[in-house]
Amino acid sequence: MKPLGGTELQYKFLQQYVSKDLLDKFQICLSVPGEKPLAKDKINILWQKMAPDQPHFQQFFQNEQQIAQFDFFVFNSHWNYEQFRKKFKIPHEKCTVIKNGIKDIKLRDPSPRREKIRLIYHPTPWRGLSVLLGSMQLINNTNITLDVYSSTKIYGTDFENTNDNTYKALYDQAKNLPNVNYIGYKSNDYILENLHNYDAFVYPNIWEETFCISALEALACGLYVATTDNGCLYETCSEFPIYVPYNNNYEELARQFASVIDGIPEQINDPGLHIHLKFQQNFYKNFYNWKVIGNQWTNFLQGALQNGTRS
Repeated sequence: MKPLGGTELQYKFLQQYVSKDLLDKFQICLSVPGEKPLAKDKINILWQKMAPDQPHFQQFFQNEQQIAQFDFFVFNSHWNYEQFRKKFKIPHEKCTVIKNGIKDIKLRDPSPRREKIRLIYHPTPWRGLSVLLGSMQLINNTNITLDVYSSTKIYGTDFENTNDNTYKALYDQAKNLPNVNYIGYKSNDYILENLHNYDAFVYPNIWEETFCISALEALACGLYVATTDNGCLYETCSEFPIYVPYNNNYEELARQFASVIDGIPEQINDPGLHIHLKFQQNFYKNFYNWKVIGNQWTNFLQGALQNGTRS
């Protein structure tokens, strides 16, 4: 299996929503400089989704001559752009921010009263699963269950074979908790097809996100979202979730998050929240649908053609 994480999915959408004739005039490198050769007859763009602390491209970004080989840099969030700008000497006139997007998604109906509350966690395990499982052991409400779709397989078979065993104890813990169902890897299409059947996306994030597509999908679907304020999450999620302040004392974070989870049944059945969730659905449909993001890319690329390279 080839990698099919957020970066690969967003590139797939780019190819669907921007004309091939326009894209063919550009060489777009995804996050890691050097993985795709520069093209002498095209405008070269680095579409940067990774955080600047990634070890495998430190040397590149510390070399101003190598930076100059790219004509433009596209970042997936203002937060990520600012992190790169503070750490490396990237010419600001070459930079722009175009956020990630989503395709059309089945919407959750917030109206029916729910006695059984279904939670979902579908990011990779290192981003907060250990804290969440700690929280699930502390909650008091027996009508709350969590489904965990978490695996390293999303990054391809080679990555899974090398890294998945690291999280085996975590997966086993999830399998043994009475209020947790460990499901493991499912494709993004499967997740999007079934997301509307859940009530809340619970994500005690401990790994700095540069955007967070999982949260975007949950918000667009109309799920109640509980997360931390770590990394870019506040930019992506805006005022819609309930935030637990990030704490690197993970036991304390688990306790705080458990308190939030215990309160979800009351919140989810509040008519005031139903209005909030409807507004949330409309907001993400209007601003983050790939029809909108595709137009932003088209406008940017057309402008880049008019201006030519700036190297």
